[in-house]
Amino acid sequence: MHTSWAQLAREVSDCTACPLCEGCTQKVMGQGDPKAPLMLIGEGPGEQEDLQGLVFVGRAGDLLTKMLAAIHLPRDRVYICNTVKCRPPKNRTPKPAELEACQPFLLQQIALVQPKVIFLLGSTAVRVMLGPNYRITQCRGQWFERGGMKIIATFHPAALLRDPRRKHETWADLQMVRDELKAQSLYAGLLP
Repeated sequence: MHTSWAQLAREVSDCTACPLCEGCTQKVMGQGDPKAPLMLIGEGPGEQEDLQGLVFVGRAGDLLTKMLAAIHLPRDRVYICNTVKCRPPKNRTPKPAELEACQPFLLQQIALVQPKVIFLLGSTAVRVMLGPNYRITQCRGQWFERGGMKIIATFHPAALLRDPRRKHETWADLQMVRDELKAQSLYAGLLP
């Protein structure tokens, strides 16, 4: 068990557990409030994330920022990370062995943040957090509970850019997140 963010960052930086580390410019841990009650988990760094060392930048990042703003949450008040910390080649979906190699880091991030609500962005995050038989189209918009945390999934912002027809479903999911934060008396503390 990692005792600090600094120790976790060192271990991620030194990791060579899968081939993804060979092709990335830098590892991308996550960003935001390390004690946020809301944690968002996406798939993995893309080209811009790999270059900048930040999660969810570029077009998908801009959309995620707008999604959070729609429920009045600034990005810096939540914690955002990915299932893998290195960019997969050509932004492909991480392979099962790559996800497995990075899972201890993700679990430690969750342990350090201790979120009350986790918002999964896309099918890869769903499979990692809920199980390999879960599909985003079947489980989005439903609450799950794991280890005392409420978990809900929606479409990845990059998928929404490819298929804007899914935005109305994602808006409903965002409202469910907002309402759950309100029900747990956490929402007001996240507002600017």
